[in-house]
Amino acid sequence: MADRYPIEEYGKRGYLNSDFRIFHLKDQLANEFEFHYHEFHKITIFLRGNVRYFIEGACYELEPYDIVLVNRNDIHRVETDASVPYERIIVYISPGFMETYRTDEYDLSDCFLRAKTKHSHVLRIPTPEKSSLLHAIHRLEHSFEDTGYASGLYRQTLFLEFMIQLNRAVQNRRIGYLDRGLANPKIVEILNYINSHLTDHLPIDFLAQTFYLSKYHMMRLFKSETGYTIGSYITYRRLLLARDSIASGMNVTEACFASGFRDYTTFARAYKAEFGVPARTAKP
Repeated sequence: MADRYPIEEYGKRGYLNSDFRIFHLKDQLANEFEFHYHEFHKITIFLRGNVRYFIEGACYELEPYDIVLVNRNDIHRVETDASVPYERIIVYISPGFMETYRTDEYDLSDCFLRAKTKHSHVLRIPTPEKSSLLHAIHRLEHSFEDTGYASGLYRQTLFLEFMIQLNRAVQNRRIGYLDRGLANPKIVEILNYINSHLTDHLPIDFLAQTFYLSKYHMMRLFKSETGYTIGSYITYRRLLLARDSIASGMNVTEACFASGFRDYTTFARAYKAEFGVPARTAKP
């Protein structure tokens, strides 16, 4: 069900204890948040402010009613102008929530899947005044003033309506994914290469030669654009791959080496440090 809990409950990784959370926030905060990720999907409907959103090496300057799609485990941060109120609707969705609404006929997570394919995380409504999607956003926004019977359920129903309208608009090309023009193209290339060759041996010297960059310049640039060192980013992505493999039934040792790690002890320590629990083979 949908609830309105203080957003401070969600830490750096933002573990979600229910299927769905929705917030309507308006504040004037420090003008930069640190890079972080969540164990769930996140949708931000930007309402007003002066905001730049950084996601996986790309930077987006937001306009009112832009829709930001952050997939589970995407590294992101927000940069705001503290002199201007930052207002937005935020929805946190557990990985299993969208599965409930997936059939042979439709898949409400389609907009997230297309975001990955298009390497873009922000959707912009070209003609808001004519948009049924914008109407759905307004209804969702105004639902926060409703304190009547089953108000939380009503809000969730409106969110599902919004998701239907969003996916229809995407499929009918009435709304478009923003170009990653503000991203550093070299860092985007490196990120894409890492994620496509995650199980390969990826030494820093090799990456620098592959992308015709000075090793130290590449390392500094990568850290400034993503918030992670190259080595820690590779480890992070490999750990996610290992965790998914273990959850699907693979033996822990197999998952370790199948994810690109070359030393089990290093893997085990990194896994516990990242996720807070030891790596364990899933029970059948």
